[in-house]
Amino acid sequence: MSPLDRKLFRDLWRIKGQAIAIVLVIATGVMLQVMMSGLVASLTETRRAYYERNNLAEVFAPVVRAPDAVLARLADIPGVARVTGRAVGRALIDIPGDPVPVQSQAVGLPDSGAQVLSTVYLVSGRLPAERHRDEALLLSGFAAAHGYGIGDSIDVTMNGLRRSVRIVGLAQSPEFLFVAAPGEMVPDPARYGVLWMRRSALAAALDMEGAFNEALFSITRGASEAAVIDAVDRVLKPWGGTGAYGRSDLVSDRFVTEEIDGLATMSRAVPPLFIAVAAFLLYIVVSRIVQSEREEIGLLKAFGYTNREVGAHYVKLVLLIAGAGAALGCLLGVLAGRAMIPVYTTFYNFPFLVFRPDPTAFVIGVSASIAAASAGSVFVLRRIVALTPSEAMRPAAPADYSKTVTFAGPVGRHLDQPTRIVLRGLVRSPWRAMALSAGIAGGMALASGMTTIYGSFDRMMDTSFSVIDRSDATVFFHSPLSDKAAFELARIPGVIAVEPFREVAATLKFGRREHRGSVSGMIADPEMTRAIDDGYAAIPLPVRGLVLGEALAEILAVAPGDMLTIEVSEGSQPVLEVPVTRLASTLIGAPAYMQMAALNKVMSQPGRISGAHLRVDEARADEIYRRLKDMPSVAGVSVSENARASLQKLMDQGAGSARYIMGAVAFIITFGIVYNAARIAQNERARDLASLRVIGFSKGETAFVLLGELAIITLVALPVGSLAGYALTFAIARGFSSELYQIPAYFDPFSHGFSAAFIVVAAVVSGLIVERDLNRMDLVTVLKSRD
Repeated sequence: MSPLDRKLFRDLWRIKGQAIAIVLVIATGVMLQVMMSGLVASLTETRRAYYERNNLAEVFAPVVRAPDAVLARLADIPGVARVTGRAVGRALIDIPGDPVPVQSQAVGLPDSGAQVLSTVYLVSGRLPAERHRDEALLLSGFAAAHGYGIGDSIDVTMNGLRRSVRIVGLAQSPEFLFVAAPGEMVPDPARYGVLWMRRSALAAALDMEGAFNEALFSITRGASEAAVIDAVDRVLKPWGGTGAYGRSDLVSDRFVTEEIDGLATMSRAVPPLFIAVAAFLLYIVVSRIVQSEREEIGLLKAFGYTNREVGAHYVKLVLLIAGAGAALGCLLGVLAGRAMIPVYTTFYNFPFLVFRPDPTAFVIGVSASIAAASAGSVFVLRRIVALTPSEAMRPAAPADYSKTVTFAGPVGRHLDQPTRIVLRGLVRSPWRAMALSAGIAGGMALASGMTTIYGSFDRMMDTSFSVIDRSDATVFFHSPLSDKAAFELARIPGVIAVEPFREVAATLKFGRREHRGSVSGMIADPEMTRAIDDGYAAIPLPVRGLVLGEALAEILAVAPGDMLTIEVSEGSQPVLEVPVTRLASTLIGAPAYMQMAALNKVMSQPGRISGAHLRVDEARADEIYRRLKDMPSVAGVSVSENARASLQKLMDQGAGSARYIMGAVAFIITFGIVYNAARIAQNERARDLASLRVIGFSKGETAFVLLGELAIITLVALPVGSLAGYALTFAIARGFSSELYQIPAYFDPFSHGFSAAFIVVAAVVSGLIVERDLNRMDLVTVLKSRD
């Protein structure tokens, strides 16, 4: 080993504390890069392979009821490669011991032969026998949530008739990666199931013999999906077609795509922040080493070492630290990615999902770390090259502080000597103090921003289920009924209040933008489910006009006063031109509100309701839900308490769990900055501090001189970091928000206070570590060193 290499390892051991802190910061950035990029690659590739192997349809066309003979016309449409018709319908599963009817979807399988499109993936068991109408497949996630196995029987209500079916197999499908009950936006395997039965058995239950109510299509390569959809709609319109749509509008695919896009955005935006901070810290550390080793550099050059060899020595120091951080980050990224896989298999029904690190992420993470660290070392190398041996072996010329503040006037007389030393140190090195303060403020901003997001998730939950939706349960009907059904619900013992609503499937368009969703019709003065503004005040619904949720307004790029085109997909399928009157602050979903009477009028269906919100006596809730379970017209019941629990689980374990990771790394980077600031201050002023001890300063006074400057820098950084954190909260909230839920951004005093307390604790701990080393300092050795 060469003498320079031995010196390199001695230097690393001497600055091991700072090196470890920088390694952890770099490792955190690379870990996030590898983990998030790997999850994006794994989810994308698994979804693609799953879709291809199981022939997921590319176009879906729901219809009220069309004869099988229409399939031939659909197959003749240019661009259609394959087409199949099937029967689908809602079903209620009676779970023993659970008073709430569990919603599910029943899907028809061909009576003979293999499925053509959207093939089920058989996890275990077998397909239903062709002649046995009481056999079915059950979604494996639902079966696991309730402990069902092959051979068990379940009671199912379809089209108002109850029957018992036997489970002969557990299955999954690319069509149901994301499963949520109608009226709910959160996946919960225990609250929504899928049944697959032979078509003849299901058709008999749904009155679909010789007919279908959904057509599935695959299209030829190069064919226009939009043209195929238009042609399909024209063919199915006489039979009650409700509007064909592509795979990208499939609810399951849309939410999985949104999750992948969110991870991809975070993988591009977050890791560079940590790598930049690490590069800044490395630059400061190496600069300090070069400054303190000025004499050694001169000696090395005098003994014949070239500028390249001396410069390479310090570059190696930088590369070793950066390389160690990148290597550790790659390892942690793989481990973290594998740990996240169970989260996604819990909420998305993939039959297989293996974390496959993206090789590009390793290359980018390692390259970015080394490149960022090397960029800072370039400035250090310039100083090394500029030093000649004769100049380097002389002490550097003392800095000229004649024009700085001396604190010798009236103000200075009220300050003791240690305080004046601290203040003089700040005014004599303002740029260094500002740089360290900016670094601490950045950590404070990230910590306060992420801590505020914790509270934002909770506020979103409280607002959604206590302010916007104040009902206890929501009842859905199979089809729109007369408003007399609301009076029937009100007569159930224990029902305190009933608030009917009308839900109409529609496509909302503005310019070239469109959104496939629904229009919610509410009574003129709703009490249980309301549209609210940013101040949580109820928005009165106009007689003519539409109130849009802010998320939907952003999707369509509309503002109050714009005219929106609504293509209704039910009944007579009218096309409406409706003005947008207000925007509502909605935190779950992307709703559009109208007065129910106005919506029914344009539908030419006065007095119709799709369901009702209920407020119930908690003591009689189970009795009420059992009563609803036995009503033939009831398609499902959503209990607010269950929906809230599902969303909370998603926030804690699903996509929202990333907030905990981000919060942890925010605190890591903050501690790394504060610790390095304290350690650098100690190294820079070691000789001065030793001199103070020799002339009579106590250990406490000497520590005050060292740590007082850090304390002022930290205290100045807190309000700056708080302001930056407030601004960052909006960016983070926007990044976490999706069509599923929107995270509110606001100023949370507790979050900022908690983050400030952490910064102070980090500064105190760093100070205690440095003070311990300061008390162990060998005064003679330090004083023998030359500046």
